[in-house]
Amino acid sequence: MNPYAQRRFWKYFLLAFALVIGAGSLLYTGYLVENIKRSERTRAEMWALSIKQITASDDNDFLNYVFTVRDSLTVPAMIVDGKGDIITTKGLDSTRTYIKVPAVPGVKKQKKYDPEYYRFELESMKKEHEPIMLNVFGNNWYVYYHDSFILTQLKIFPYIQLTVIAIFLLLAYTAFNTSRKSEQNQVWVGLAKETAHQLGTPISSLMAWTELMKEKFNAEGDPLIGEMENDIKRLEIVADRFSKIGSKPVLEEHNVYDVVKDFIDYFRIRVSNKINFEIHGNRHLKAGLNIPLFDWVLENLLKNAVNAIENAGIIKVDISGSRKHKQVHIDVTDSGKGIPRSKFETVFQPGYTTRKRGWGLGLSLTRRMVENYHNGQIFVKDSELGKGTTFRIILKEIKDDNQTAA
Repeated sequence: MNPYAQRRFWKYFLLAFALVIGAGSLLYTGYLVENIKRSERTRAEMWALSIKQITASDDNDFLNYVFTVRDSLTVPAMIVDGKGDIITTKGLDSTRTYIKVPAVPGVKKQKKYDPEYYRFELESMKKEHEPIMLNVFGNNWYVYYHDSFILTQLKIFPYIQLTVIAIFLLLAYTAFNTSRKSEQNQVWVGLAKETAHQLGTPISSLMAWTELMKEKFNAEGDPLIGEMENDIKRLEIVADRFSKIGSKPVLEEHNVYDVVKDFIDYFRIRVSNKINFEIHGNRHLKAGLNIPLFDWVLENLLKNAVNAIENAGIIKVDISGSRKHKQVHIDVTDSGKGIPRSKFETVFQPGYTTRKRGWGLGLSLTRRMVENYHNGQIFVKDSELGKGTTFRIILKEIKDDNQTAA
């Protein structure tokens, strides 16, 4: 079993184990609750019968026994007659049983029952249990009672326990998932840095070969060799990108229009001449950029636009500023096949691609470079099937005295 399958197994095992614990806890607690409920009802019935015997018996010895039975009840209870009037009570809050009566000079201090408290307790008891009925002197009396404090706690306990288990599982899953992602990131960072290291030797050799070609064939100004040198420089940039993965890039102030134009000038001659490129907008806006990484962002977006155009088409880049929000907006618009509205967010997920050979990492990396490294935003601004798509990049604007906002 490979490590990823093992991790998946342990995740499911922990989840199943927690479910078994939770279900067992609920069943056992429910069993205990039912037993205690039956026990408390039996005691309430005994208390009700003891009250009946007290009212009907003259035997003092027997009454002492009955009083003992009556006083053994530990749950709050009330007895009311057929009219709803309270006959007697047991276990109510003594601090709220009476209300104070203003003192009257020359009259002994008195106490009166608090009717609101009794009414509230009686209604509450009626909602909890069916009454126990007594027949005393031909009249029907009704006994109502509360659950004991222990029983109430026991009812709540399994939900508290399940909450604790859920929190434990959530923390365990988060720690486990974070550890796995950290391990994967370390593998990818190591692979990227090793790739950059391996590219260094052939790139240096290619630079030397181009210099030899210029000397041997006296081709200092040859445009083909010049483009070869541009490609070698691009390879250097790519190697530099991979070597910087895993470290925090340094952002420097750059003119956005100039950076975008330089990359488009490089990119346009490396794709079909049936695709036209246009760049418009404010030429003075500045933002904090890391050129190698931001060129990677532009490369991914422009390649995505080229792939969306099946034959001939146009790619427009418009640069504008928002004076209110102090932002730079870069809109990349193509005349390709478009994206369904339901896929506006999906296209940024790793692995999503419409190409047979694609890995589905381009736009995912693009979002990461824009949001994590440039503190910006990227999203699908607009798209219509058969007409094209517009991606928007938002960066924080850097202003100086000579800069004007669009």
